[in-house]
Amino acid sequence: MDVWSFIQKELSENNNVMLITVVERNGSSPGIVGFKMAISETGAMTGSIGGGVMEYNMVELAKKEAKIGNQKAFIKKQIHKADAGKDKSGLMCSGEQTHAFTLFDSSKKEIINNITNRLDKGENGALTLNQNGISFDETITVSNKINYQFRNEENWEYTEQIGLKPTLYIFGAGHVSLPMSQIFRILDFNVVVYDNRDELSTFENNQYAHRKKIIDFKEISDLVPEGENSYAVIMTVGHKSDELVLKQLVTKKLKYLGMIGSKNKVKTIYDSLINKGISETDLAKVDSPIGLSINSKSTAEIAISIAAKIIQVKNTNK
Repeated sequence: MDVWSFIQKELSENNNVMLITVVERNGSSPGIVGFKMAISETGAMTGSIGGGVMEYNMVELAKKEAKIGNQKAFIKKQIHKADAGKDKSGLMCSGEQTHAFTLFDSSKKEIINNITNRLDKGENGALTLNQNGISFDETITVSNKINYQFRNEENWEYTEQIGLKPTLYIFGAGHVSLPMSQIFRILDFNVVVYDNRDELSTFENNQYAHRKKIIDFKEISDLVPEGENSYAVIMTVGHKSDELVLKQLVTKKLKYLGMIGSKNKVKTIYDSLINKGISETDLAKVDSPIGLSINSKSTAEIAISIAAKIIQVKNTNK
C-alpha cells in the first residue's frame, strides 16, 4: 500500500500517523530525497527512508510523536559517521540525510482525501511541508519537481510535485495483463488497462489497475499522451488487433513501447505495417518480442520479464 492510501486508511480508523520524508541528502546515504514512510500510532507502517538502524530509530521516534499527537512539524538530520554526536545515525557510509516529520490527524482528513483522489485519477499537485505542517495545492506546478530551503530549524520548507508518476497503458486485459497490473502497481506506476471484449474475467477481476475501460481499438491514439512518463504495452487477443494498436502508437514519442509475440508474429506485423507506410526506423523503437529474455514460462514470469525491461528503460538516461 502506498503511503497516501495507508495514511487515509489509518485516519479513517481515528489513528494518528507520522509522515517521515527525506528532504535532503548529501554524500553516500541510502535514502533518496522524496523517500517517505508513514507510521501509525499503532505501530503499523509502510514505505522506507533507506533502511537499517537509522530507519529503525526514526520509526521509533515517529511512533512516539504520533502517539502524543505532536502537531509541530520538525526536521531531524542523520549523519552516517561514528563521531556525529546526537545526529549519529548508526550507519557508516559517510553521508547524511535530513528527515521532515509531519503529523496527520483527524484535522488532515480533507487534505489526505484530496491527495488520494487526485493520484487515483492520475492528476498531480504540489505538496508543501514546513515548520507549520502540511499543505497541498493542485493548482501549482513545481518546476524542479522538488525544492528544499533550510534557513534554520524553525524556518524551512520542502515542496514536491506529486502525482507525476510514470503511467503504463496495457492494451489487452488477458492473463498476462493481470500480473502485469499487480507488479506495476507495486512499482508505483499508474496502471491503465484497455480491452475491446465485454465480460472478460481477467478484466473484471483486475483490482490492481487504477483505470479500466472497454474501448474500440480503432481509436486509441489519443488515449496515450506523448512524453517521458508514458509506457505502452500491446498484448491484445490477436495479431490483427495488435497490429491495429501498434500502427496508432508507433509514431508517437513514448518512453517505452512493447508488443508481445513470437519472432514470426512480429515479422508478419512489421512487414504489414511497412507496406502501409510505417517506417523501419519507427518500428525499430518497439520492444518486440517483448521483455528481457529469461526463458519465461508462466504468465507471472512473462510479466516479470516485461517489468524488468521497462525498469531498465526507465532508469536509463538517454
